[in-house]
Amino acid sequence: MPRYLSATEAADLLGVSKATLYAYVSRGLIRSESLGGQSRARRYLAEDVHKLRERKEYRRDPAQVAQDALHWGTPLLDSSLTLITDETLYYRGYDAAELVRTCTIEQVAALLWTGDLRGHSTLFTPQVAAETAIARLDSSLMPMQRMTIALALADDLAAYDLRPEAVARTGVRILGRLTSAATLQPFVEGGIAAHLHHAWKPDDSYIERLLDAALILCADHELNVSSFTARVVASADATPYAVVTAGLAALQGIKHGGNTERVEAFFREIGSSDRIERVTAERLRRGEYIPGFGHSLYPHGDPRAKLLLSLLAEAYPNTPEVEFVLTLAQRVSGIIEHDANVDFALTALAYVAHLPPGSPLALFALGRTVGWIGHAIEQYSSGALIRPRARYVGVPPIN
Repeated sequence: MPRYLSATEAADLLGVSKATLYAYVSRGLIRSESLGGQSRARRYLAEDVHKLRERKEYRRDPAQVAQDALHWGTPLLDSSLTLITDETLYYRGYDAAELVRTCTIEQVAALLWTGDLRGHSTLFTPQVAAETAIARLDSSLMPMQRMTIALALADDLAAYDLRPEAVARTGVRILGRLTSAATLQPFVEGGIAAHLHHAWKPDDSYIERLLDAALILCADHELNVSSFTARVVASADATPYAVVTAGLAALQGIKHGGNTERVEAFFREIGSSDRIERVTAERLRRGEYIPGFGHSLYPHGDPRAKLLLSLLAEAYPNTPEVEFVLTLAQRVSGIIEHDANVDFALTALAYVAHLPPGSPLALFALGRTVGWIGHAIEQYSSGALIRPRARYVGVPPIN
């Protein structure tokens, strides 16, 4: 949804005249601001316009509005974690792109969990960065499978303490277990990106910063499927382990983070730049989806992908791998008129840096765990149970 609408767009959306629109503004129902310069034109906050439209629709058909509230794109819950705009996203008011340039994932976790970027130094310490029982994990499994099992094997009685500060400490232990499970190496101290660097690509001096960037860009994305799932589970006062387990389950779906596996397969199918158009055309002819492109929230392209691809090009300039992924992104975008999204960028990072299979989804999960813990803290604090109602459409009761 665009952040602002013109007078014509706002009036059309509400089904009213411009005069009525101006009356709504004067009554404080819709916020507007001047476009500046010589023009007297104004633009209108889209959020206010949509809320007013929803109120009008509710009066006409309450049942339909209740049903539509669970569909994609309609805000459901208040959250102070993430704001998404047409061009970028913000974590507690901080531009995520700026955080990528200046912070670590631990600092962003502290920001989302406590509101304080500086809180990471007391949260992430060797004493609380717990190690999972990696000897019990099957090395033949993909990282995401091992991460899910690692949480199921955990025995952490302190996780039943649902006070905000306790949940944050539990979040650190969960991240430690997940990181250890993803790499099959004990995670006792140091940063998550540093651990992944030494486990996956110790001879690459650039990869740690890129891994931190990927984790930060995946940390939260408002009420996506997995985060909403996590909040529902948290609303029942289940432990943070159950919250993150639920988030992992939702993330693995191919319409969510699991789409990275489709992108990995797309990369393998193409193989080289001279096959891009041919493979893409064949897929389109068969009516198949082109994975890794387009995002409904970003009409001008996914800013997370743009930034991560830009950082890749900076770190590995003029390499065949970077040339391939940038060429692939440009040519496919030219064919289907959608830009690369974060699924593509995570896969590109793994491709360029020669990371293990399944690492794009593992990075997605590790980063998003930070957001799930943040949502859990918010939901525990609210004390509200998320319990939608169903509209029965089955066989009527038999008398």
